[in-house]
Amino acid sequence: MIFFRAVGRCVRMVGMFVVAGTELAVKQPETRQERADWLHRFCARAMRGMGIEINVSGSFPKRGVVISNHLSYLDIVVYAAVHPCVFVSKAEVASWPVVGWMTTMSGTVYVARGHGGSAMKAREGMQAAVDAGLPVVFFPEGTTSNGSGLLKFHSGLLAQAVDGGAPVTAACIRYGVGENNGPDVSVADDVCYWGARNMLGHIFTFLGLRGVRAEVRFAEEPMEFSSDALHRKEAAVEARAAVATLRLINTIVGEERVPR
Repeated sequence: MIFFRAVGRCVRMVGMFVVAGTELAVKQPETRQERADWLHRFCARAMRGMGIEINVSGSFPKRGVVISNHLSYLDIVVYAAVHPCVFVSKAEVASWPVVGWMTTMSGTVYVARGHGGSAMKAREGMQAAVDAGLPVVFFPEGTTSNGSGLLKFHSGLLAQAVDGGAPVTAACIRYGVGENNGPDVSVADDVCYWGARNMLGHIFTFLGLRGVRAEVRFAEEPMEFSSDALHRKEAAVEARAAVATLRLINTIVGEERVPR
């Protein structure tokens, strides 16, 4: 059953990409807002097509920067489904199947890790998105994990956001699955994508799951850092603590369901 469900959803997703790609080719959105709106519509349809329920606690900030933990390629789809936004992501994402195309077309700001001054170069794109009134989402861990804990937060992008004066709001994402997927299915292995795993194989398995749900929880207020961007290591520690606090709320509940 999982195999046939995955095949059916793959076919459905291909159809969605054809429709979305046609829309993109015909309308050719030029502004950041138009591209973010396109991604938002596409991701909302994708969530419905995959039968994924999204519960939202708190409010997606209308502008500024959102920092979150990072569990999977699915994180990007979930955040975009909740609200139009712009992502800052590692350059490798541009080569990912499906997600890379989607994020590039939506105006994602890419950062080449290991290259000197990469965060500084990304600042221009981040600032342009903030100036356009769009929230910017990035993942300070820099890579995905299995959700058992938070990795160290990198300070480069965060320092650029703080130095630019954008409000920074902490967020947390987590996933759950239904009990009717079999005893060998787990969130850590079958929803979270981490380590040296085959992405296409993981996506196929994931599409066969039933009852996948996501929770996105936003802090009530933007962060107030105890120091300025010059003390970026300290700011990264404080940002990590803010996201860790949201992770302590460990039930998948929500005030708003998206999309329904």
